[in-house]
Amino acid sequence: MDQGATTRANVIALSDIRGGMHGQVGGKAAGLAELIASGERVPDGFCLTTDALSNGELPAAELAAAYEALGGGPVAVRSSATAEDLAEASFAGQQDTYLDVNGTRALVEAVRDCRDSLFTDRAVAYREANGIAGEDVRIAVVVQRMVAPRVAGVLFTANPLTGCRTEMVVDAVAGLGTAVVDGSVTPDHYVLNGAVPEQPGGCLTGEQLSALLAAGSRVQQHFGTPQDVEWAIDADGVLWLLQSRAITTLFPLPPDNGRPKPRVYFEFGNMQGMLRPCTPMGMSAIKLACGMWFGEFGRGSGDPVDGTPGFVDIGGRLYGDMTAMVRSKYTRKRLPESMSIYGPRMAEMTRLVMADPRFSEQSHLPFRPSLSAAVKLQTKVVLPAAIGIARAFARPAAARERAFAAVEYLRSRSASGAPSTAAERLRLAERAQRDFMLGREMSGLLWPLTAGIMAGTLPATLLKGMATDAELNTVLGGLPHNVTTQMDLALWRLAARAGERHRELFRDTAAEELAAMHRRGELPDIGLDEFLAEYGHRTSAEVDIGVPRWSEDPAPVFATIANYLRIEDPEQAPDRRFERAKADAEDKLEEIVRRARRSRPVRGRLAEFLMRRSRELTGLRELGKFGWLYSLRQMREQLLLVGADLAGRGLLERSEDVMYLDLREARAAVAGRDQRELVVERKRVHDRELRRTRVPMAVLSDGTDLEAVAPAPEAEPGTLAGMGAAPGEVTGRARVVRDPAGARLEPGEILVAPTTDPGWTPLFMTAGGLVTETGSPVAHGPTVAREYGLPAVICVRDATTQIRTGQLITIDGVAGTVRFED
Repeated sequence: MDQGATTRANVIALSDIRGGMHGQVGGKAAGLAELIASGERVPDGFCLTTDALSNGELPAAELAAAYEALGGGPVAVRSSATAEDLAEASFAGQQDTYLDVNGTRALVEAVRDCRDSLFTDRAVAYREANGIAGEDVRIAVVVQRMVAPRVAGVLFTANPLTGCRTEMVVDAVAGLGTAVVDGSVTPDHYVLNGAVPEQPGGCLTGEQLSALLAAGSRVQQHFGTPQDVEWAIDADGVLWLLQSRAITTLFPLPPDNGRPKPRVYFEFGNMQGMLRPCTPMGMSAIKLACGMWFGEFGRGSGDPVDGTPGFVDIGGRLYGDMTAMVRSKYTRKRLPESMSIYGPRMAEMTRLVMADPRFSEQSHLPFRPSLSAAVKLQTKVVLPAAIGIARAFARPAAARERAFAAVEYLRSRSASGAPSTAAERLRLAERAQRDFMLGREMSGLLWPLTAGIMAGTLPATLLKGMATDAELNTVLGGLPHNVTTQMDLALWRLAARAGERHRELFRDTAAEELAAMHRRGELPDIGLDEFLAEYGHRTSAEVDIGVPRWSEDPAPVFATIANYLRIEDPEQAPDRRFERAKADAEDKLEEIVRRARRSRPVRGRLAEFLMRRSRELTGLRELGKFGWLYSLRQMREQLLLVGADLAGRGLLERSEDVMYLDLREARAAVAGRDQRELVVERKRVHDRELRRTRVPMAVLSDGTDLEAVAPAPEAEPGTLAGMGAAPGEVTGRARVVRDPAGARLEPGEILVAPTTDPGWTPLFMTAGGLVTETGSPVAHGPTVAREYGLPAVICVRDATTQIRTGQLITIDGVAGTVRFED
């Protein structure tokens, strides 16, 4: 049968399917055809096309003729939807499969049932969860000669649990392999790291495992990505491949930078409260900033794509290559303790890597010393830091004044410049980063906030045995001069104005509708324009310039106002909570000082000085990022104008598509390269990563997720273990939130989130407590939680899946536990 005739037929032999026919035959049939074309042994069969199944009545005569040509007898009938077996979504088990179907009448019924399974509740829900429109999905059906297996199962060409790409995993049972897929039995489990044991035990021999290992290597090489392969071995010992599809759950591999392997990478986003993937342009902007900063000291090139050596993009998240630090005897011993600031699991993973003989100790420094770099570091960082920190401790009010003046200058600077061409706008976008990273204002910001962080952390060492961590955290509550707290309180005042005359309108109308009314000028004036003029350059995941700012889309602001308007208890008003936290902090400071001076007078006086300075300076810790956001906003504005120019020239579909390029690719587009196909692929990958609910905090170069192989944290029954980040104990209903945009949080509910950044903090105003999966006690979320007197537990593994919305839980921000209540 020629290809033209094949593409017109209702029934197509699997061996006749060619590339480009995915829309007719679906993912499963296309994958089987690929296996056949690559020379693998696949049971004979045919495919009833999407066209044949979309017209209501089945072509029963053609189906019967194809069945007879196949030889009749038992067959397997399986779905092959156009959205099935994709690189980003496997659809495993979402449509129906029928085995040992015998006879034409039974075959027609099985095909009809298989077709109808496209619309079952589970299949529809799966498509919705993966962002696949139902109207875009069509279904074909594969019919194959049934293999009578002696043993069957599933082969993963990479370890699906740990992500390790050097391991293959085989699950096998005697008889049909469906028992493995549906989980009805416990299979024999084999993990193969390039070799097969002589006596593996279980239902497979060493020879059979070797055959599976070889087949897995061939199939992965053919498809170019790790595969999930269903297989069967018949009574004659023949290995049949029944299906192959991409393993969709694997986290992407770190890029190969040509350095010796293995390597270990730690994720930096959780430290800033961001686990969602950056857009390619957002990552390019971050790398550009890092490259400029470190390039000043001979540690980076400032390249807009590659950035500083050691910083890598994995799945849209920023990771740092820590291999040299882990192996060097000069940094190795104290590394776990240093990493513990990011949570006990990070420290545990650091120890796990250090125990791996592949990361054994070496005598080298973790970096190549350079005299010129050392001189630059001394003159541009060390001496200015010493002077700036000393000045801040000596005159904190003057240091605050300088810091806020620097931010105001950055704000005014970001509003300047009106280039006329796309190339000029692109240059201005890059220069905006340079103005912040290398400008004089950086020192006015950096050293006062560094002094504040030091003042907030050093008392713990001085007061060891005289004050608990919980007490010292209380001292850091209600801190003044924090721009994020000021923003949240401004938003509360906005809600109070809205509630005076328009409570129902702002509380009960959808946030998206309110945003549209605001753009049309149809809302009463509550001061929103003034708020957006001050804080409209912020949003959740705000370090990613690919994310719209509140000034562009104020819907999240309206959603937060609605949350605030549900507060009925005046004592739970955010301004009163903040004032209570401030009073508690000052009372606790006095109590600690009295206690410390009695037992250790000198230490007590020094600790008192630092704690009082922390009340004046530690609130500035948010100011550096706040100032950076102005240059990021300017960069975004200029790039959107570049995107509009490219869209007008037909090189992009729309202006915002520029955010799916990096700076180098944007330059190429300005020079005339059509980037539309690249954007389509980038969006596909970005959408896939947006749906990822868990991101490895540490990963090896072979893909191993260290958290997956680390021992689970110990906890009492009915309790989850984490890390205390803000003192206090509270019981309330949980509210699991994965995206703050539009989230509804009832007063007193405990917010359970993957992580939090300043874009989440308006939700804290109505929350009774905070639980996150990642983070650090010094990160944005816990810092703001302490300022509101909000108990917080961070680093609770899989909190958003182990806790369900509506469950009654008690969190202890000192012990770092979450307890489930009856």
